[in-house]
Amino acid sequence: MAINKKTVAGAANKAAGSAKAAAGDLLDDPGLEIEGKAQKAKGKVQTATGKASAAAPPKAKR
Repeated sequence: MAINKKTVAGAANKAAGSAKAAAGDLLDDPGLEIEGKAQKAKGKVQTATGKASAAAPPKAKR
């Protein structure tokens, strides 16, 4: 399976989101923790979208 920009961006957002959520938990900052969880979820969606577009057959030229 090919890796594309959405897949890479999704992985980066998942990692950054996990770090933010952990920092929010450690610092007892609910806002930062929620922000991290939201960013992690965004990363999961980006990764799934990237994988789906990489698996899709190429568009036919007209």
